[in-house]
Amino acid sequence: MHGTRTSDYDFQLPPELIAQSPPPVRGESRLMVVDRATQTIAHRRFADIVEYIPAGDVLVRNTTRVMRARLLGARDSGAPAEILLLKSLGDSRYEAMVRPGGKVKPGRMIHIGDQLDVRILETTERRTRIVELVTSLDHADAIERYGHIPLPPYITRADAPPDTERYQTVYAAETGSAGAPTAGLHFTPEILSELGAHGVKVADVILHVGAGTFKPVEVDDPAQHVMHEEWYEVPELAAQQIAEGRSRGAKTWAVGTTSVRTLESAAAADGTVASGSNETSIFIRPPYTFRAVDHLLTNFHLPHSTLIMLVAAFAGYDLTMRAYATAVEERYRFFSYGDAMLII
Repeated sequence: MHGTRTSDYDFQLPPELIAQSPPPVRGESRLMVVDRATQTIAHRRFADIVEYIPAGDVLVRNTTRVMRARLLGARDSGAPAEILLLKSLGDSRYEAMVRPGGKVKPGRMIHIGDQLDVRILETTERRTRIVELVTSLDHADAIERYGHIPLPPYITRADAPPDTERYQTVYAAETGSAGAPTAGLHFTPEILSELGAHGVKVADVILHVGAGTFKPVEVDDPAQHVMHEEWYEVPELAAQQIAEGRSRGAKTWAVGTTSVRTLESAAAADGTVASGSNETSIFIRPPYTFRAVDHLLTNFHLPHSTLIMLVAAFAGYDLTMRAYATAVEERYRFFSYGDAMLII
């Protein structure tokens, strides 16, 4: 069966197609529409999404907010070091990724700023670190003051002031992510208002994105890949909205792979989505039977990534790879600040 090996997800991507900045105006991206029923591909503008989502259907979006999770500092020797906070462990402790990994060992102190140091406490089984923030400030204030927006590694420039706004969705609410739920970056208040006026229901969930999102699958058998856990919550209201929609035959449209992971983690075999919070390390790849998601809005993802595998599980492997080949040919913009794909 195609799509069951990591090597099946190789494709040639010209470097200039990797979007290094967002479009000048939010929402002015392109939208590739992939139709599973007809196996066809159409080229539209993102604002045209309002033509595809019928009145009464439920749009599920992830309202997580990106932390200024990238801390740039120096070791005692003066040599540079970098810490990416992944998730809070309570008190002043966080799980983090560090660079250079071989040098930033337990017991070391990294100096970030006048009022913030980071102590390395221990190394985890998956080679991340447990770190402690040493500061006289409130921890959230220290991160906000000294942290940088954690742009993904394929964006080769430093973060800049516009990223503070543009690497967040317009509906971001609860801080906790090490990366943006990027399919949501395309929405503007105007497009959301238009969908609402059209009768589309909006349900809000939370999944705090971990750095595992960017971790390529490095083994050829994806079953051997270890996913990082991510915390999610389905509020009672969202569970009710989805259930009410399902009861009258409405479809559920997931904004991004994070919303998919949330819904599929919370769904029973019959597709009922339970409210509540939990950790998930779900890895969706072919073959997979979706229980709670009917349609998907997503961006274009990295070769060999868990995210392109999720898309292939949803759209079918052959159609997904044809869509990606078409995107390269038609010079779509790729990855976090790139264009969007709507799978209907």
